[in-house]
Amino acid sequence: MAGILDLLNSDLGKTIVSGVSGSTGTDQNKTSSVLTMALPVLMKAMERNASTPEGAEGLMGALKGKHDGSILDNLGGLFGGGVNEEVKTDGSKILGHILGNRQQGVEKVIGEKSGLDMGSVANILKVAAPILMGVLGKQSRQNNVSSAGVLSGLLGGLLGGASNSGAVTKEQTFLEKILDSDGDGSVIDDVAGMVLGGNKSKGGLGGLLGGLFGK
Repeated sequence: MAGILDLLNSDLGKTIVSGVSGSTGTDQNKTSSVLTMALPVLMKAMERNASTPEGAEGLMGALKGKHDGSILDNLGGLFGGGVNEEVKTDGSKILGHILGNRQQGVEKVIGEKSGLDMGSVANILKVAAPILMGVLGKQSRQNNVSSAGVLSGLLGGLLGGASNSGAVTKEQTFLEKILDSDGDGSVIDDVAGMVLGGNKSKGGLGGLLGGLFGK
């Protein structure tokens, strides 16, 4: 299964980056940087939320209902006239649900590394969150996800399978540190080391992030 960051390098990913950039008025390269950092973090947060029966049931319900992947069928229409407020409001609710009180800390860390203020990062994530849910919904349909175990496998696969390896990888540590940050800035140096210097030779999330920011 292709990972979530492979998506950003695909034609669909380029459409998403371009559309999110245009709809938020943010530089396209910086938008790409934000999404490269944020999408795995959001996926990891969803995986953690889905580790409880209630969380898994809630996510599966959302993926079978409103977030079934249909948003991906008309991205031209979504971005064409500017993303409507309903989508942004939905994105804001998604972020609040999966990140909770860690949301500002996550936005702060990503802002520090992408060179954007927290407000710009928040705007990008509000537009990106419903699209990410759409990607999950589509994958869920294609893989006939019907149980918490299958859902966990799907999320782990999109994260590159690190969750299922049993080993604590640098990528996992990176995601956990961002998600456990409380917004006091202490996590930023660790994250900078992971994003800017980490794990290039081994590939994986650290390599992709390092490659992107090393350009």
